[in-house]
Amino acid sequence: MSSNADDEHSFAHQITVRWSDCDPARIAYTGRIPNFALEAIDAWWEHTIGLDWYRLNVDEDIGTPFVHLSMDFRKTITPRHKLMCFVKLINLGNSSVRFSVVGKQDNQLCFEGEFVEAFVDAAILQKRGIPDKFRQILVEKLTVST
Repeated sequence: MSSNADDEHSFAHQITVRWSDCDPARIAYTGRIPNFALEAIDAWWEHTIGLDWYRLNVDEDIGTPFVHLSMDFRKTITPRHKLMCFVKLINLGNSSVRFSVVGKQDNQLCFEGEFVEAFVDAAILQKRGIPDKFRQILVEKLTVST
């Protein structure tokens, strides 16, 4: 995986790491770090298409469950600094999207990962294509970021 945090085409999302996110070592608990990335991806959706995952599911009947995620941890995360998560769309399939997410604190690389979501009919959890009304927006995002 390669860092995209300085890419001008990445979406930046700021997270406040709290004491409740930490383990006894006083660093962010490993299990919370994927959640920080997912929060940033959810914010990316709202920023990009005007709908977060809740509204996609409830109002549009579109589910986007994750079918893959991988992360590499580079540096510990603490509540001392804001965590900046940088999200970039890196691949668009017929019924899936792949994101790169990079997390930095105090300009230090803390994690990087890739996340793949599939599009499904939320009511019956059956695979579906990316709706046309969103596909063009995603194609433009992908074109701009490559």
